[in-house]
Formats: sequence, structure tokens, C-alpha cells
Amino acid sequence: MIASVRGTVTAIGPDGVVVEIAGFGVAVNCTPTTLARLRVGEPARLATSLVVREDSLTLFGFADDDERATFELLQTASGVGPRLAQAVLGVHSPRAVRLAVATKDIAALSAVPGIGRKGAERMILELKDRIGSVGDSTATPLEAGVTPVQPWREQVGQALVGLGWSSREAEQAVAAVAPGADAGADVPALLRSALLHLGRS
Repeated sequence: MIASVRGTVTAIGPDGVVVEIAGFGVAVNCTPTTLARLRVGEPARLATSLVVREDSLTLFGFADDDERATFELLQTASGVGPRLAQAVLGVHSPRAVRLAVATKDIAALSAVPGIGRKGAERMILELKDRIGSVGDSTATPLEAGVTPVQPWREQVGQALVGLGWSSREAEQAVAAVAPGADAGADVPALLRSALLHLGRS
């Protein structure tokens, strides 16, 4: 298993990055919140999980080990594959996922594209004894080179457009979550809020 990668970010796309390691360009699929912390030309360290299929090897990258562990745990629930697990983390932080499961918050889990009410209920049932305490967190500080990029409005807006939203929709979502920036929220948190806003629209 490839547990992590460290190198220079050479390209950023809508759903992943290329990290150059010892002359090799490694493609890593990432959530929008993780992508929002990365910049081309700067070093980064990503916790990773390798998903092996008969016809493919796909590397998924995360901001920290807690996010990776949550990604892998989510896949132990019936019907949850790597793409859906990544979608969950694109909307909720690991702690928010644990909180949703612990409090049986069906609405929070159903806010993730691809998860309906029945799917959320099944996840809660199957993960409630494995998800851990809401207060538990093994997250480690992000390495240099993966800090939030300013201005946050541009960063969040670009991430939303990269995910397929129109510029107008992105601008409206950014405006809707602007009060959160005044409260000191960081770029990934603001992006999650913007995605939730667009999901409700």
C-alpha cells in the first residue's frame, strides 16, 4: 500500500493533482477541499489510499491521515465505493462524518450527492459501532505548501467551477458563505459550505 506521497505539485485538475516524485509524475485523486490547499510548483505531502481493481490502480489523496482513515472506513459500509466515500469527504470533514453517524443525522449524510435516505440509514447502522468517538482525531498539521491560498473567494470559486458549476453559480455560493470567512473559517471549510449551499439550491 502507498500510504503517502511527497513531492512537487506539477498540475491541478478538477478532481486530482499530479505530484512529481523522483522524476515520476504520480496522479492522485483528491477531494475539492484537499485541492483547495494545493498550489502548482509548491511541495506537498498527501496521505494516500491505493484502490486496486482488475483493470485499474487508482491513488486517492487526502490532507491528513484522519481523512484517509475515514475514507477507508466509509468503504466498509455496503454500497459505498471509493468514489462515494470521496464524495462524502468532499462535503463533510472526518469529524462531521463521525458526528453525523453518532447522532444519526440522516439529513447531513443525504446532502452528499449519490446518497439517499435509505443509503444514509444503512451507513449509520453499519458504521455506528466502528466510527469512533466524535472527539477522536488523528489529524496532523498540513505540510508546508498545502496551506490555504488567498484570496479565499477566488480559490473557492475556481474549485466550484472545476467541479462543473457555472461561474454565476459559483459566485452566488461564494457570496452565500462569505459570513463564514468573517468568523475565521478556512478555505476547505468554506468550500464545503458552498457545496452544501449549491446542493440545497
